[in-house]
Amino acid sequence: MGNYIWILIPLAPFIVGAFTIWTKHQQKIAEMQLRATAEKAAQYATSNKELEDRVRVLERIVTDGGYDVATQIEALRDTRRVEGQLEDQRDPARN
Repeated sequence: MGNYIWILIPLAPFIVGAFTIWTKHQQKIAEMQLRATAEKAAQYATSNKELEDRVRVLERIVTDGGYDVATQIEALRDTRRVEGQLEDQRDPARN
């Protein structure tokens, strides 16, 4: 084994360089995964907010006894149609 150590000494800079490249590559992968996770968390937060708003509307409809439930549901559908049409006008690429 003592005779073979001299062969490894000239290879040391290449080994260190490869390790450095590999470490930087692993760091970039970790950063990409972090960004993807952050984007997913933002999407989930937006989706969660929309669901909370919908539940609030439903709670208001159910607890407000003075109004006709069917009329309110239809009004909400009409509102969503208008909102959808407005979004389509703003973003024609979605069509």
